[in-house]
Amino acid sequence: MATHTYTQTYTVSDIEIVMRRFKSDLLMIAQSSQALSESKAQAYAYDIELFAKEGVLSFVDVTLLDGVTEVEAARYTVNTSGNLSTNRPGGVMWPRVLRPRLRVVVRYTNGYNNVVRQQLSGKLKLDWVPANEDIEHAGLTPSGVREYASNGWAMHRQDYRAW
Repeated sequence: MATHTYTQTYTVSDIEIVMRRFKSDLLMIAQSSQALSESKAQAYAYDIELFAKEGVLSFVDVTLLDGVTEVEAARYTVNTSGNLSTNRPGGVMWPRVLRPRLRVVVRYTNGYNNVVRQQLSGKLKLDWVPANEDIEHAGLTPSGVREYASNGWAMHRQDYRAW
């Protein structure tokens, strides 16, 4: 009887490669929707990359709202399963709406604790506060997927839109 061990590894460089693709998406979303300035999108991307490098990022949910109505959304879920593929960034030209607001919600892993908060203190560009937002996108329809990967680290993007 043979025994096999599978280990998936990745480096900080792998996270940086994937996060560049995420950042490209976020900048395209901000520009096409006009719901967020480029500098604010850059700040979000910077902080989210810090969370990823600390190993405490579970997913990021980005939603375009027209007032309180969801119009488009994308959920980027961290994947370290070893079952990875990669796509180019893109496909995120979101519409302009009358009352635009871009909501960015981060879900942390269980590893996000007071020690990590202290390590990140002073490094983050934005003030992150707990949120009780409904991010289930019940009024939207899944509309496509992409995955950005480098070695053993990836972000799986699930898109949602109102048809």
